[in-house]
Amino acid sequence: QVQLVESGGGLVEAGASLRLSCAASGRLFSSYFMGWFRQTPGQEREFVAAIRGIGDITYYADSVKGRFTVSRDNAKNTLYLLMNSLKPEDTAVYYCAASNFNTRRAHEYHTWGQGTQVTVSS
Repeated sequence: QVQLVESGGGLVEAGASLRLSCAASGRLFSSYFMGWFRQTPGQEREFVAAIRGIGDITYYADSVKGRFTVSRDNAKNTLYLLMNSLKPEDTAVYYCAASNFNTRRAHEYHTWGQGTQVTVSS
């Protein structure tokens, strides 16, 4: 089983950039479909982006397409989310997660990190 730890969140102004990282333990990282989700208080966890195990295909929510880029370095067991042109509505706790399926559904991910807070001020 893999364990996931996010880092890189923080407080930034609108228009700024941040890069989130998700460090994975275990030897099976490259076999997992990896996703990024975000959640605000009182709301369900929302799909943000995802990437196939070998990193050849990526998927994005319409709200972040063109601004966010998901990538992975399987040699370093690390998943990334580069967030450009941040908006106040991007404020949320961001989670990385692992799945055995190519999916945007949160309930189909079996392992989650603890989350990292991203706050974008206007």
